[in-house]
Amino acid sequence: MCTRILWNTNSHAVLAGRTMDWPESTEPVLTVFPRGLKRNGGTLGSNTVVDDNPLLWTSTYGSLVTTLYGAGTADGLNEAGLAAHMLYLDSTDLGPRDPRRPGLQIALWIQYLLDCARTVKEALDLLDTCQLVPVEMHGFSATVHVAVEDASGDSAIIEYIAGQRQVHHDRSYTIMTNAPAYDEQLRLLQEQVHTVQGLGHDKPSSEIPLPGNVNPVDRFQRAAYFSALLPEPADDRQAVAGILAVTRNASVPFGAPYREGRFRTYNTEYRTVCDLTSKRYFFELATSPNLLWAEIERFDLSPGAPVMTLHPEGIDLVGDVSDGFTQSPAPF
Repeated sequence: MCTRILWNTNSHAVLAGRTMDWPESTEPVLTVFPRGLKRNGGTLGSNTVVDDNPLLWTSTYGSLVTTLYGAGTADGLNEAGLAAHMLYLDSTDLGPRDPRRPGLQIALWIQYLLDCARTVKEALDLLDTCQLVPVEMHGFSATVHVAVEDASGDSAIIEYIAGQRQVHHDRSYTIMTNAPAYDEQLRLLQEQVHTVQGLGHDKPSSEIPLPGNVNPVDRFQRAAYFSALLPEPADDRQAVAGILAVTRNASVPFGAPYREGRFRTYNTEYRTVCDLTSKRYFFELATSPNLLWAEIERFDLSPGAPVMTLHPEGIDLVGDVSDGFTQSPAPF
């Protein structure tokens, strides 16, 4: 479930596309958070899930995100040009709870990063300030890993395996899917490169036979191949079209062969693109023919400004929907 693709090599914009693949609606809401919001990392909706020493913070940066189940953030960017994406990883193991460390329920993980960091390096530094705490939402365990990138094109993949944090930090880490863990995913990609000359190179050959199924390994390798072939865009419009094309190619169609167990696969619910150069956020619901976007700089992000939301299901929504957001209570 889910694919993230970073394009940080063109001359127009740093762009990150992702798919959200899930067996039911995650109830996505496009949400604008201003600066100065007080957060409690120990709450999940109306429930307290960290009784002992929850992480408390106040947002430094405003953000434009997609929430899930009204209880956390799945994807988004902030006004400083940092973006973050939460993807499923079945093998996530956060280790035992240490109440001496402030606890952060994992569905608020990337919101914490977007609230408090402007670069990938700053986001990684924040990891030592708290301990992630596992939660369940709608009967699903939130076993996730996270990708972050910033306007400079820097990138990091963060996972917790066997209770230990694993960080892959380099602008070359541009592709991410769900499973296996990232070290193994990179090994499998290199194995494919050596088996079929050209995959993963800057200009792979059009003769390469690509894996075509919807499991995470196949999607990872297809995304690596097609992102390497993206031509230099003439303008921002072509740049967004390019990353969207690769993101759509990595999407899971309705009725695709689901698989339970280690590599679970579900159809794509929505796609997003974060333009970290122009601070635009694109959203494409799989059940709608229209592409939406909003510009974070068009919102009042000052402390005390209202939280603004937009439900993206409307069939009449298309294009720049920045003016369509309405004031709402903060979901968390």
